[in-house]
Amino acid sequence: MHKFTVSITREIEADTAEEAALLMYQELATGQVPDRYTVTDEAKVTTDVTLDRNKADEFASIDHTADPGNW
Repeated sequence: MHKFTVSITREIEADTAEEAALLMYQELATGQVPDRYTVTDEAKVTTDVTLDRNKADEFASIDHTADPGNW
């Protein structure tokens, strides 16, 4: 299994870095789940990914930990 770093970017106006992080947390906890991500693989190759909301919701509804390929 490979390892990836998945990031989302939001521009947030705040007085401190901690406040910006808290505002981001608040947005993620109460807002719509983001559908645009930046993904970096082990070789440091970066790809921008935009998910199809319906396909992402379907994927999220399935317990992928039961897949033997994940063991």
